[in-house]
Amino acid sequence: HVQLVESGGGSVQAGGSRRLSCVVSGSTYSRACMGWFRQAPGKERERVARLDTVDRSAYYADSVKGRFTISQDNAKDTLYLQMSSLKPEDTAMYYCAADPRPCHEIDPTNAYNHWGQGTQVTVS
Repeated sequence: HVQLVESGGGSVQAGGSRRLSCVVSGSTYSRACMGWFRQAPGKERERVARLDTVDRSAYYADSVKGRFTISQDNAKDTLYLQMSSLKPEDTAMYYCAADPRPCHEIDPTNAYNHWGQGTQVTVS
């Protein structure tokens, strides 16, 4: 059984930084592709970043490129999203996701098998 638990959300001033964490439990085969998504009220869910843990390729949404960094600590079974130069439009619920398939198979649909419960980030 795979579980993803996010943490690190909170309130931050514009221009500040925040690091989100996602602890993953369960088989390592379940997390070949891992990603961060966000959803603001009244808006569609947006893929922020994703990391293929096998070939190490990363993707970033244009809206966060250069400001956010996705990384993984295998020893801690944790996925991170380092966010800097935060803007009010970054305010959203942030979710991490994992899937056993390689990212190139998931990218067209973002149909990840496993999702966390989310952590709220509010930028003012």
